[in-house]
This record gives sequence, structure tokens and C-alpha cells, in this order.
Amino acid sequence: MENTLTHRLDTLAVDASLADDTPCRTIDAAEVIRLADESGCTGRTVELAALRQHILPDRYLRNRKTLSEADQIRLLESTVCIVGLGGLGGMVAETLARMGIGRFRLVDGDVFEAHNLNRQLLSSTDRIGMPKANAAVMRIKTINPGLETVATTAYLTPENADSVVDSCDLVVDCLDNIQSRFTLEAAAKRAGIPMVSAAVAGISGHVTTIFPGDQGLENIYGPEDQMKLAKGAETQLGCLAPGVNLIASLECAEVLKVLLEKDNTLKDRLLVVDLADYTFETLQLA
Repeated sequence: MENTLTHRLDTLAVDASLADDTPCRTIDAAEVIRLADESGCTGRTVELAALRQHILPDRYLRNRKTLSEADQIRLLESTVCIVGLGGLGGMVAETLARMGIGRFRLVDGDVFEAHNLNRQLLSSTDRIGMPKANAAVMRIKTINPGLETVATTAYLTPENADSVVDSCDLVVDCLDNIQSRFTLEAAAKRAGIPMVSAAVAGISGHVTTIFPGDQGLENIYGPEDQMKLAKGAETQLGCLAPGVNLIASLECAEVLKVLLEKDNTLKDRLLVVDLADYTFETLQLA
């Protein structure tokens, strides 16, 4: 099958150019889907095979120059777990799918309610009552049906946390409560993978990246045993779309940097953003 796929890709590739007129060979998104169906594989597999032949799937044309072929391959090879698929998680899923993350594990036990409509990308009036994890799968498939998704329509708990993050390369914390963040952090550390974590309230929020050996959330919130009844600032300030969308975008930028092993991540740092006065401040955590 591999030889046949290689030949078919070479036949279907066309000459094109990047935005700056750099020549390249590309394959159309519709051709990727058709070739995946013919070959009995996923579109992700076809896209990876194309990139390894220096054929750029046309959906990634505007990624190039910022991302190399090797970078795009790395993203397609990656498995990212997103826990919490409300305001932050919905936007994170959307953005990472467009960037070309190849595999997703999508975790949330909640369903959409009317009060989600002010900020949650995946919500709509016809989806009230729909599980958020299922909506995330549907959205990703409309962006790129070749990406691989697994939905877990259950809340994160200490009992399921290890299975949630198992075999993932990175986990994105899009949760809405502090205690669950500690649960996810502990599971990520046991799995030996980084966690990009964020919180948002009103039109402000913060982002950090925690690696397995880091002290992590304790540097932000204090000892876990003091957080049993703690509630996030969202309960007092609400949550507006501009703050949610910005913080989610910052999380996605961190996911990109971590997966591509860039040096300037938010490891041991906390990026704090307040749109009320356009304050962006980075605090050293360790």
C-alpha cells in the first residue's frame, strides 16, 4: 500500500507557490480525502506521506515559512489531550486542528447550556444539551476529516485521570476549577508529559507550561490541600469572549512551542494578561 500511496501522491501533486512566490508542490484537500478512502487509511496518514515526499497539503500553505516540513510532520504525529471543552477548550480544539495536530483526545462530561452561548465557540442554540466532547469531534471533522479524534464524555476524576492522558504527547488544561487542575497535573506528571495550563475570568487570565519535574500549580495557587473548596475568579467576574479567545490562543502558541521543542516556553513562568488595561506581564515562578 505504501508504494501505491507514494505513486498516487506523486501523480496528484501539482506545482504551486507559497505567498512569497516560493515554488512548491501541493495536493488538494479534497484529493487527500479521496486518496485516504481509496487506500483505506486516514487523511492524516496521507498528509504525512505527502509531506515526507515534499508535497505540501494545500491546507497548510499559509503555515509554511513559520513552520517547516519537519515541524508540520511533528504536529501531525502528535497526540494532544484537551481536558475541558467549554470556552477555552473549544477554541483550543479549533485552533490546534487548523494548525495540523494529528490526533486528539477530547475530554469533558458537560453538555451545553444557554449561558455558554456568550463565549463558547462550539455552542449554538441547536446544541443546547449536546455533550461538549461530541461537539468538539464534530467541529474538528468539519475542519479536517482526516484528523484522528477520541471523545470521552466524562468529567476528569482521580480515578480516570491516568487513562485520560495515557499515550498522549501533551495535555492542555482548559478546566474551570482549581482542584481538577491539580488532578490533571498529577496525572500528566505520572505520564511524564508536559501540561499547558490556563485560567480565565472576566477579560483577564493567565497561562503557564508545567513539565513533569516542575513544582507547577502549587507555585500559582498554593498547596493543593488548601484548594479543596476553592473556586476560580470566574464565579465573581464571569467570562467574556475576548478574554477566553485570547487566553486560548496563548495556550495554542505554547502547545506549538512545546511540541516543536522551542526554548522560549512558559516553563517556570506565568504569563498574566488583563485586557481591562492591556497589561501583559510575565512572572518568574521558580
